[in-house]
Amino acid sequence: MAGTRLDWDEYATAWARLHGDFDPRRAAPAVQGWLRFAYQIGHLLGRLRVPPTAVTVVGTLFCVVVPITVLREPGGPFIAAGFVLLAAVADSVDGAVAVVTGRTSRLGYVYDSVADRVGEVAWLIAFWLLGAPGALVVAAGALSWLHEYVRARSVSAGMREIGAVTVGERPSRVLVALIGLLVTGAARLIQFDLGAGTITVVAAIWVLLAGFGLVQLLGAVRRALL
Repeated sequence: MAGTRLDWDEYATAWARLHGDFDPRRAAPAVQGWLRFAYQIGHLLGRLRVPPTAVTVVGTLFCVVVPITVLREPGGPFIAAGFVLLAAVADSVDGAVAVVTGRTSRLGYVYDSVADRVGEVAWLIAFWLLGAPGALVVAAGALSWLHEYVRARSVSAGMREIGAVTVGERPSRVLVALIGLLVTGAARLIQFDLGAGTITVVAAIWVLLAGFGLVQLLGAVRRALL
């Protein structure tokens, strides 16, 4: 497979097998467009013989840079948002590289999951540095971790499909971090003290989405495993 260019349908079929049979061809136009973008970049990197693990590592480094840059003046939150976007691209592209080069593996799946959790911790640290209450930040991280843990344990228990696409999924967290940092940056430009209040609201939105998403997922798991 490494030397053969998969067309979009072949790629989508292979991708679905790795994601609980969620068919990207039936996804919303924005989601499908994002995955097509990752598919094209994945082919390019595959032809350049870039291994998927290298893309995962680069994406993790982008995440680590987020809290380092977020307080730089002027425009720290805008810079941090740029690194969140780059990390999100890398997070999609590493899987695409693995699929198009035939290098998918269980170990790579574990590395990718760990990188996602490390990245989200880095983003939440940036929230805290901008003024979000520590308790709110911890709650956001804990609920997101629990969401992923429940899904992983449910699959181990015999749930064959993804269960439910909830409002608390990884793409939602990416959007909250990205848009939240941009809005916070704009608020700080208007009045510096507005930044802390804005990022607190953003963290609260993360908590609400993560909590409601967990409830959705638990309902789907109950239906699947009873």
